[in-house]
Amino acid sequence: MNRAWIRYLPAFIRDKVKGRYSLQQALGNTGWMMGDQIARKLVGLLVGVLIARYLGPHLYGEFSYAIAIVMIVSPLAMLALDEISIRRMVQDPSCRDEVLGTSFIVMLAGGVVAFVLAMAAIFLARPDDRLVQWLVGILAAGAIVQAIIAIEFWFESQMEWKFTVYAKTSAFLLLSIVKIGLILLQAPLVAFALAGLVETSLGSAGLLIVYRKRGYTMKTWQFSRTMAGSLLRDSWPLAFSALLTMVYLRIDQVMLGNMAGSKELGNYSAAVQISEVWYFIPMVICSSLFPAFVKVETSSEQLFYAHMQKLYNLMVLFAYVVALPVSFFSKEIIQALFSSAYTEAGPLLSILVWTGVFTSLGAARNVLIIAKNWTRANLVSTALGCAMNILLNFFLIPEYGAMGAVVATFISYWFAVHGACFFLGPLRKTGWMMTKAIFYPKVW
Repeated sequence: MNRAWIRYLPAFIRDKVKGRYSLQQALGNTGWMMGDQIARKLVGLLVGVLIARYLGPHLYGEFSYAIAIVMIVSPLAMLALDEISIRRMVQDPSCRDEVLGTSFIVMLAGGVVAFVLAMAAIFLARPDDRLVQWLVGILAAGAIVQAIIAIEFWFESQMEWKFTVYAKTSAFLLLSIVKIGLILLQAPLVAFALAGLVETSLGSAGLLIVYRKRGYTMKTWQFSRTMAGSLLRDSWPLAFSALLTMVYLRIDQVMLGNMAGSKELGNYSAAVQISEVWYFIPMVICSSLFPAFVKVETSSEQLFYAHMQKLYNLMVLFAYVVALPVSFFSKEIIQALFSSAYTEAGPLLSILVWTGVFTSLGAARNVLIIAKNWTRANLVSTALGCAMNILLNFFLIPEYGAMGAVVATFISYWFAVHGACFFLGPLRKTGWMMTKAIFYPKVW
């Protein structure tokens, strides 16, 4: 039976999807995910810009430093169980309660570990900075609260993203209004960190309510050591890769804050916020298509790789469409959004936005890696990219400041996603596919 919404599509698209329920389900799921992320990114950008203008480069740099510390350890709270758990439930829906119960307990423990490590890191890095210590403590507490996110895994495995949207987006929009109120009230910096923790808590509560409304209950969840061992055996390379990825995504901000000061970090963070605002689009597309790619991979390898090439092409083409205008008008974009206090962020943005090409390709490559269970190859490529980023930042930041961090980020992103593929046997074919996409991103 066709979905009701397809009648609103153009005729030539409607003819292609009519009668194809699986495709309609994937498109509907993508629509919900995309709508959610567009709302989040647009509202998040607006609120983020208002906070940055209110705080100024120095305090905004302090806030960004605390966020970077927490983000680096955050993969320990998830342990990359999302895609592994989703894959398990797609293959065998009857194991739902065992997978969800086990994932919840494992992530709860991981959240505690992440909190402890974040606090240890900030006390070592800034033993006398009470403000940043409070910021890190409040933000890191969210890693414990979000263990209930295991509920999302079931909805995503059933391609029912809308229920997650109902729960989490409501909390996000409510707290966005609260943050604007905090700006009007001229609240201290700590209040914005507390608002982030409340948002995570309300989102988790919303997920639980929606899950119960759908007729499910946490009371049936079961923790299994056998299941935990099975999930962690498959997820640990991904979890370590996610940790390393977050290190090379955020270590530049930590190193910049320590080596060049908070104002320099504030300008860099403004450029990062704009350059990353659209990253959700390739992530959403790849996440929504992931279950379908898993099914194709089990039936036809030739068809699977043909679809992967189209996905790479689409990711690169979209990245070019975004990067070109942003690169040309970076100075004007920064001044219009963040004010003249952040003028130095313009040149940083003009280069940083091109890292989106490799972020998009990385999202697509992750579909291949999970479907093929080549997680160890992904771990190696990510580790090499992380090491390269730290090394480049160490040499470039003292000499060039924020621009050195930009160059280090661009080179390490390219190498981790694309360059390293040619040194790893399982990924060599996909490396050539990415090269083809970069130079000739033909979609149709």
